[in-house]
Amino acid sequence: MKFLDQCKIYIRSGDGGGGAVSFRREKFIEYGGPDGGDGGRGGDVWIEAVEGLNTLIDFRYQQHFKAGTGGHGMGRNRDGAKGDDVTLRVPVGAQVFDETRQTLIVDLDQLGARMRLLAGGNGGFGNTHFKGPVNQAPRRANPGLPGEEAWIWLRLKLIADVGLVGLPNAGKSTLLAAVSAATPKIADYPFTTLTPNLGVVDLSPGERFVLADVPGLIEGASEGAGLGTRFLGHLERTAVLVHLVDATDADPVEAWEAIRRELCAYGEGLAEKPELLALNKVDALTPEMVAERQAALAEASGRTVRLVSGVSGAGVRDLMRAAFAEVRARAGTAAVKPDSGEWRP
Repeated sequence: MKFLDQCKIYIRSGDGGGGAVSFRREKFIEYGGPDGGDGGRGGDVWIEAVEGLNTLIDFRYQQHFKAGTGGHGMGRNRDGAKGDDVTLRVPVGAQVFDETRQTLIVDLDQLGARMRLLAGGNGGFGNTHFKGPVNQAPRRANPGLPGEEAWIWLRLKLIADVGLVGLPNAGKSTLLAAVSAATPKIADYPFTTLTPNLGVVDLSPGERFVLADVPGLIEGASEGAGLGTRFLGHLERTAVLVHLVDATDADPVEAWEAIRRELCAYGEGLAEKPELLALNKVDALTPEMVAERQAALAEASGRTVRLVSGVSGAGVRDLMRAAFAEVRARAGTAAVKPDSGEWRP
C-alpha cells in the first residue's frame, strides 16, 4: 500500500428538501384544509478517526464527497426523509485544515474522535405552517436551504512515542527492524527509506511503545533539499527523539550539527524535545576510534553519547529502555496537568 499523508478534497453537505403545498380532500370531510408536510434536512458531512488505517491513500481515488439531499414534503402532513450523511474515515492522528492550510479545524488524535464538518440545509416548511384565521388555504411552501461546501486539506501525523532522526544511511531502518517486527527496506545507499515506518517495541509485557522512522535529513532539508522536511510532522507528537549518528562518518560532530540545524529550522517544538544521542555502527570501528569519536561528539553536544549497533544489537536494548523512560516521564507529566493540551502516549 502506498503511503500518502496529505491531500486536498471537496466536501458538500446536502440541500434541504422543499415543503409541500397540499390540501386534504376526502369524501364526507366538509373542511379539508392544508396538509403539506415539511422537507427533510440535508445530510451532514462527518469525519471520524478509525482503526485499521495508517495512510490517506483512499482519498487519492475519490476527492469529492457530497451528502444526500433531504426528501421533499408530501400531503397528509408527511415530512421528507433526512438526506444520507457522509462520513470520512481517516487514520488516528489526521488533521483537518481549511483551504489555505493555515487554520486547523480539528485534530483527530484519539481513536473514535468524530466531528461534523458541514451541516446539511434545513428543510422547507409545508403550507400547513402558514395557515391561520386570515389565510385558511395558503398556497405557499418554502424551498429547502442549500447545503454548505468547502475544500479542505487532510494531513496525517502518525501517532508514535519515540522518533528516529539522523542523516541518510545512519542505520535508522536497521535499528527499527532490530527492535520491532517492522520490515523496512534496508540498503547501502542514501534515501532507502522514502516514507515513514512504524514499529512496536516490546521490552516486557508492561513496557511497550511505538517507534517511528522517517526519511533521513540532509543539509538544507528545510529549504527543500533531498526529501525536505515534509515527513518531520510525524515526529511532532513523539515524547523523545533518538538521534542516530553514523560512527563511520568522516565527521560525526558535523553530522549531528547538521540535523540539529534542520530541526531548529523546522520548528514546531522538535528542537526542544528530549533527545537521546547514539553513535551507531560501532561494530565497524576499532575501540580506539569509537572512544575518540564518542568523546568528540559528547564535547560538542554536551550530552551523553550512547554506543549502539543495529546489526550486532550492542547497546540497543539499553537505548530503548532509556527511550521508554522518557516516554513514561512524559506520560507522568501529562497526568499531573490534564488540561495542558499536550498529547500523551
